[in-house]
Amino acid sequence: MILDVIGACLLGLGILLVLLGAVGLLRFPDVFTRSNAATKAAGLGIALVLAGTACVIGTTEAAVKMTIAVVLQFATAPVAGHVIGRAAYRAGAPLWDGTVTDELQGFVERPHEAEIG
Repeated sequence: MILDVIGACLLGLGILLVLLGAVGLLRFPDVFTRSNAATKAAGLGIALVLAGTACVIGTTEAAVKMTIAVVLQFATAPVAGHVIGRAAYRAGAPLWDGTVTDELQGFVERPHEAEIG
């Protein structure tokens, strides 16, 4: 009974985080902030959904499988977000007007910089 309540809470929180990540994906101004929203909020949200599923099922086998899935989620989502952001930067995706610092400027060549220089 208590595992069902904990599982339901984890599922609800996970779904909320995935929903917030989707809203960020639609509302944020550039590809870099969108990628950040998609990888961080959705990554943690999926992990909470998996943990909640393991609690609701309540077997050791489910817990092991969901733990493996959570570990893989935490290992791959940040790498995917970084690779997508790096590819967008190299392709010349515009930065948001409110961007204060471009830490890759001078280290990674962008298409419009190659045309200027």
